[in-house]
Amino acid sequence: MNKLILPALAVAVAAGAGGWWYMSQNQQQPAAAISTTTGQSTEIHALDFPLGNPDSPVVVVEYSSFTCPHCANFNQGAYQQIKENFIDTDQILFLKREVYFDRYGLWAGMVARCGGGTRYHGMVELIYQTQSNWAGSNDPAVVAENLRRLGRQAGMSDAEVTACLEDADKALELTEFYQANAETYGIRSTPSFVINGELYSNMPYAEFERILTEKLGG
Repeated sequence: MNKLILPALAVAVAAGAGGWWYMSQNQQQPAAAISTTTGQSTEIHALDFPLGNPDSPVVVVEYSSFTCPHCANFNQGAYQQIKENFIDTDQILFLKREVYFDRYGLWAGMVARCGGGTRYHGMVELIYQTQSNWAGSNDPAVVAENLRRLGRQAGMSDAEVTACLEDADKALELTEFYQANAETYGIRSTPSFVINGELYSNMPYAEFERILTEKLGG
């Protein structure tokens, strides 16, 4: 998905069928940073839910939108192989970060984070697997209800999911984080990847494998 990043992004918080709109031009500071073998640093933010080895010299950051079909394809395809061969074997550190090109993607991000780190990655899988279903309507109220249904499927109550969707402070925090990353790394399309500070576009698993193996010294 290719779209221009606006200098200020209007984001909607799903309050029932409508929403509140917020404009933001601020950036948040990272919570911590780790150095890579290239000498560059990768910011580890409080909003991140890291996977893999935090001490690895190779850090992969995925930038994806929950409403992007190419991102869903990546997460159900190449990502599963990366997870099996590089993340689960503790060879790399992997960070999933969200890109908000539209309000539906932001709402999905808020629902994914509703249960904190313990539910996040499972919710991400569910959101991508059902993307064509929950995001298929032009009616915001229908999309909000579809996301509530996914939350219930993951074990959350309607009240929990609604509270997350109506959390204006969280919406603003996520949007600021997205904007800061987009400006820092030049994220203009999804999915995009920053590997040890270097920006890459989407690619087949074989190319990921070659690059990661090379950076690991293989």
